[in-house]
Amino acid sequence: MDQIKARSIRRVRIPAPANADGNGDAEAAEGDGGIRLKPSAYVTEDQEPFMGVKVRRRASLHRAAMGDYLDVPSDPYLMKILSKQGDKRVLFADKVLKFTGTGKMKRRVLMITDFAIYIVDPETNALKRRIALAAVDRLCLSELSDNFFAIIVPSEYDCLMANTRKTEIVSVLVEATKSRSEYELEVAFSNRFEYHAAADLVKEVQFEEVDGL
Repeated sequence: MDQIKARSIRRVRIPAPANADGNGDAEAAEGDGGIRLKPSAYVTEDQEPFMGVKVRRRASLHRAAMGDYLDVPSDPYLMKILSKQGDKRVLFADKVLKFTGTGKMKRRVLMITDFAIYIVDPETNALKRRIALAAVDRLCLSELSDNFFAIIVPSEYDCLMANTRKTEIVSVLVEATKSRSEYELEVAFSNRFEYHAAADLVKEVQFEEVDGL
């Protein structure tokens, strides 16, 4: 018997910038619920593997990249998680918002090493998921200025998250994958894409720019 997959749609409405600095929030809506997020921020031009594709704010082009924003070596719980997996080199670490299969948003710690992606619950310090870099097929982003990105993992299920340092995350993942193998991670841009929120649940994300939000 063929497996039946549930399907739902999440629409993300991006306010058009009111001025040159583009100060405005992104609103994620599913059903009657909605979540507002801060504007996206971007790293320097030489670190962006897809210059010219995204709609960017001028002020965001000169933001310096730090990588580890949580000072992971000073956190014994995070270090214990990494040591159990034999990982030592942290390329990126920050707090993110992760969308669950039911449409809720959970605060998580995102760590990227030269081997894997780690998603940790900051309240319990429990490892929720480890994704090997080799398992990542591509990254999905909209063509608008927002904080959302999806990590596509065909062998498991995908992950939709939001973070103001989205472009730095994408850059780190692209470079880390390239350094580990000859494979270059695909970065796909579309204002509409699907992702597997769970093995048997497909969600469609639609992005649109709206005036007056």
